[in-house]
Amino acid sequence: MHETKNIQFCLSNKIVSYKEAIFTMEKYAKAIAEQNIPGLLWFLEHPPIYTAGTSAKHNDLLSPSSLPVFETGRGGQYTYHGPGQRIAYVMLNLRHYKCDIRAYITHLENWIIASLAQIDVKAAHKKGRTGVWVEPKDYTSIETEMKIAAIGVRIRKWVTMHGVAININPNLNHYKNIIPCGIKEYGVTSIEALGKPATMQTLDNVLKTEFQKEFNVIILDCGKKYPIL
Repeated sequence: MHETKNIQFCLSNKIVSYKEAIFTMEKYAKAIAEQNIPGLLWFLEHPPIYTAGTSAKHNDLLSPSSLPVFETGRGGQYTYHGPGQRIAYVMLNLRHYKCDIRAYITHLENWIIASLAQIDVKAAHKKGRTGVWVEPKDYTSIETEMKIAAIGVRIRKWVTMHGVAININPNLNHYKNIIPCGIKEYGVTSIEALGKPATMQTLDNVLKTEFQKEFNVIILDCGKKYPIL
């Protein structure tokens, strides 16, 4: 990361539909590219929905009628979004940092891992598997490696869209109707399922602090200057 930049921060207290979020995100990303406005870190939750990334395979949707399915432009395969999951959409102009998509995804993973560590959740990267994972050696409640946070991004004109989804206490049963991210061998867990008490607000505060460190930015409240929400 280069010199310190300012970034806007917005928190949506209401549940935001996926369609509305995509519209807002694309509108803001376009403004970043064309008007060079500050980047945006947007925290929200979605209603229960499955999303299909650009690499999604139809057979990985095991129960097509269980929840709405939204085809999206992010990378990756099928995943679930719903209440109890902190969605963090990140819109940055990578020309101000480094035009390297793999490096950007690594920064996102580092950000989540550092944030989870602050609430006593030990997590890690896994080679060849995007996202953040926890291991049985650290938690007696799981028998295999489990994903606790998913990452899916899209880059247009070197402006990032989409971002991360961290499981705090979502309904994990919804993952049974898909093969998450196309990976059969491992499951999905949450902070609550690991027996770690953490509220959404606690995680949000940690995420903001760690984002500033990882991306070398100063977070400013969105206020009324960019009234997108």
